[in-house]
Amino acid sequence: MTLRDRIVAGGRLRGTFLGIPSPAVTEIVCAAGPDFVCIDGEHSPIRGEALLNMLRAARVPALVRVAEALPHLIAEVLDAGAEGVLVPRVSSAEQAALAVRAARFPPAGQRGVGPGRAAGYGYRIAELIAARPPFVAIQIETPDAVLAVDDILATPGLDLAFIGPGDLGVGLAAAGHPMTLDAAIDTVIAAAEARGIPVGIFAPDRAQGDRWLARVPLVIQGSDAMILGAGSEAAFG
Repeated sequence: MTLRDRIVAGGRLRGTFLGIPSPAVTEIVCAAGPDFVCIDGEHSPIRGEALLNMLRAARVPALVRVAEALPHLIAEVLDAGAEGVLVPRVSSAEQAALAVRAARFPPAGQRGVGPGRAAGYGYRIAELIAARPPFVAIQIETPDAVLAVDDILATPGLDLAFIGPGDLGVGLAAAGHPMTLDAAIDTVIAAAEARGIPVGIFAPDRAQGDRWLARVPLVIQGSDAMILGAGSEAAFG
């Protein structure tokens, strides 16, 4: 069952970021049984062959966070076989629409057809075109995004609004914005619920992940590096 199907069915999904460019780390994390993983192409140098090998090693559904909402970056990860994309710093309806178009073939979008891994290296192109479109999640993590959240979430084709509390909190403080981080998060969740858009959020640990899963259907809990660090500290600290 896909991530989209599991969310629609009322599932509560817990995954983690993978930022260490290693298929072995990917296998180890996936063996622990997360509901999904999100390979982080924004804050780590994961592209090309490293990305392909991590997707090959993943034994659970895999999203990829691209560096930004550029069509060629979105096409690359989808051609490599990712189930969907997480697009950071989406602050306008125009950026949201660009992300959706980049993930869909014509006439709904502008994604090109290529003989990549997702298309069976050219042998399953027709099946790929006929398949359901990839999962598209956008990150709401700037003050401008919160102000424009209703317009952003009105974009057809969005599967999930993902809140990045770290960058959102930094942005609010840097702008001297009177809105608190908690109020901004509540605003996004309320707007998404009104639009029928599922919400996800980052949580640094299990306790906060549990707290958020009582409110939203998807949590990205920590990262491979954070898990490795916590385990090392427990073993040797």
